[in-house]
Amino acid sequence: MEIKPKSVKGTHLKNMIVKRLYFDKALSCAELSERFEKSIPSIAKAINELMDEGFVVEKGYAPSSGGRRPLLYSIRPDAMYILAVAMDQIATRIQLLDLFNHPVADAVILDLKLLNNPDALSTLVENINNYIAAAPIAKHKIAGIGIGMPGFINVIEGINYTYLDAGGQSLSRYLSDETGLPVYIDNDSSLIALAEQKFGIAKAQKNVMVINLGWGIGLGMIVNGEIFRGHNGFAGELSHIPLSEDGELCTCGKRGCLEAEASMLVVVEKAIEGIKNGRVTSLKALDHNPSKVFGDAILEAADNGDQFAIELLSDSGYKIGKALAILIHIMNPKTIVLSGRGARVGKILMAPIQQALHKYCIPRLASSTELLVSELGFDAELIGAAVLMMENFDKELKSIVNA
Repeated sequence: MEIKPKSVKGTHLKNMIVKRLYFDKALSCAELSERFEKSIPSIAKAINELMDEGFVVEKGYAPSSGGRRPLLYSIRPDAMYILAVAMDQIATRIQLLDLFNHPVADAVILDLKLLNNPDALSTLVENINNYIAAAPIAKHKIAGIGIGMPGFINVIEGINYTYLDAGGQSLSRYLSDETGLPVYIDNDSSLIALAEQKFGIAKAQKNVMVINLGWGIGLGMIVNGEIFRGHNGFAGELSHIPLSEDGELCTCGKRGCLEAEASMLVVVEKAIEGIKNGRVTSLKALDHNPSKVFGDAILEAADNGDQFAIELLSDSGYKIGKALAILIHIMNPKTIVLSGRGARVGKILMAPIQQALHKYCIPRLASSTELLVSELGFDAELIGAAVLMMENFDKELKSIVNA
């Protein structure tokens, strides 16, 4: 049976059920009725239609709680697919995921520098369209595209004020026109926080700070159970917390920012300089590789016990801990999660971060904040991009439903 996603878009209720089952995995008719404030017969009717259309399957019965066990329903993972795009300053990953967030095709990783690159947007569009054309499933089964990217982003208008200028128009609308699919964009660190909240170590927590350890150092803020964006949508610029008055010059034009002192790009620069000065390390043969390759090599070397790599990351971790002390004083979060690319060496970073917290943070505040390492790690942004698409899944027909 060929599954056609457009068939589920006939009613808003069915869209909401698909979206809810994506997040909650398995629910009964009674649970769905309570969540949507709809009658059980109307929920049962929608569920039966979704089963006929190939979107929902019976999952079995819930554990006994003393009465009749309710039948659970779950989403069918191959009912439709999401194209997830995870971008950073120098590379982009594109991958097709099913509704269990499992990859159904190999990821494409392309070198795509965003800064001062007028061809970045056209290159992105070309590679997305090429990926869709080569995908093992038909385009009409792709529900849409979620994209995480660095920069100051207006998620309502779909504009990135830092990168990928679409001639002043909405970037998400431009990408949708060029790909023929719904497109939603958001800041990469916000999407990593979203992934951790919905499917990761911060699931169901209300006040969590998620640190995106990538080429920069980003922050996604979960406040009272929602992604906190601030007045203009630009909250969470942890990278630009000033650590010193006379530090290195940052890309923002200021001196001493956390990003200029402790980001992965800085770690790479220090590694190359150390190798030139004769430091003994397994990285010596890699000193002419580009930053992306060298950055991954540093993480691997640290995992394998390379003392120089561990020293570099420990220095970075201490400075990150100093910034986190400021964050804890302001936000008093229950949990801080180390996520993104750098989560791979999270255990190495924990000790210097904790050392800095002991030095710079009020003990009562520090002791009430739990520091955790993400289990999603480098996949968090891709999963967050898929979550972004599914969070907007039931909005596509609002104008039709309300007409």
